[in-house]
Amino acid sequence: MKKKLLGKTPDELKALAVAAGLPPYTGKQLAKWLYVKRVRSFDEMTDISKAGRATLSGLYEVGVSAPAGVAISSDGTKKYLFPVSCPRAAGLDAYEEARPEELETAAVEAVMIPDEDRRTLCVSSQSGCRMGCRFCMTGRQGFHGHLSAADILSQFIAVDEGPELTNAVFMGMGEPLDNYDSVMRAIEVLTADWGFGWSPKRITLSSVGVMPNLRRYLDESRCHLAISLHDPFADERGSLMPVEKAWPVADVVRLIRQYDFSGQRRVSFEYIMFAGLNDSKRHEDALIRMLRGLECRVNLIRFHKIPDFPYESSAAPVMEAFRDRLNAHGITCTIRASRGEDILAACGMLAGQHAKK
Repeated sequence: MKKKLLGKTPDELKALAVAAGLPPYTGKQLAKWLYVKRVRSFDEMTDISKAGRATLSGLYEVGVSAPAGVAISSDGTKKYLFPVSCPRAAGLDAYEEARPEELETAAVEAVMIPDEDRRTLCVSSQSGCRMGCRFCMTGRQGFHGHLSAADILSQFIAVDEGPELTNAVFMGMGEPLDNYDSVMRAIEVLTADWGFGWSPKRITLSSVGVMPNLRRYLDESRCHLAISLHDPFADERGSLMPVEKAWPVADVVRLIRQYDFSGQRRVSFEYIMFAGLNDSKRHEDALIRMLRGLECRVNLIRFHKIPDFPYESSAAPVMEAFRDRLNAHGITCTIRASRGEDILAACGMLAGQHAKK
């Protein structure tokens, strides 16, 4: 199995180039082609000798995978389907260390969301998910494997809008903090001067609150954070999100309070609203108590109906009243616009299903 170059640092690229008998400066050349030019083949790396390219192509692959299909929503949202071969064991080098029989062939989806002058990519970090949230199609399909840093970065390069992307949200399939090393390597490439050169302010990572990797993320990254909260009461949240039993959201909020979000870095809380389940004044009061004094934002999200889940979305007037009361108590709250529901690309609807060309 050939190793993928995408996701490697300049030092790592230098080392593998030297090991292949090429000059040390080939490492910088490779980094430029991978992350600045964002090429998809060795043939495009024209400042590397033909013999050098042949040597590299015999040992490695670039790592960019073309989408197997794309679906386009009436609102302009696009959902891309990517085939992947991923190992169940986490870790930066798990893909490279895995034997063929340890890899599982699967598919993941990435969603490009246009909004005036913004092009946001909702990127996947796992095939399936181990968190098991009852209201999420990804979680209900089970876990199929961790994506490598190459498979994560490939989503940024392979979509048609790659050069136009302005923002990224790790809110696609999978729990990013459950695949910490690969996700952080991808973020390193995205934000490094030798990589994509993005500001950390352009990236948001969403998590159900996987501690202690959450603490590591807060210490090691300057990117934004979004926490999937959905219910302030532990027993109710636990019935929707099994992770509450391992890492209670109250503990997650206490950890977040130890960090400074008064500057450019932001923390937000995602709150899917279910009619008659988590949209009462009792829930408003508990949420206000939980978040009072914390520099944050609450994003209310309309629930998108999925099979075999009994709840419906809260009505628009209920969501608006919920929003207005939180704002009146000093907690910035907005209602997120739903995008891509007609192609199963909205929040909680990704399931690695085949998209039509």
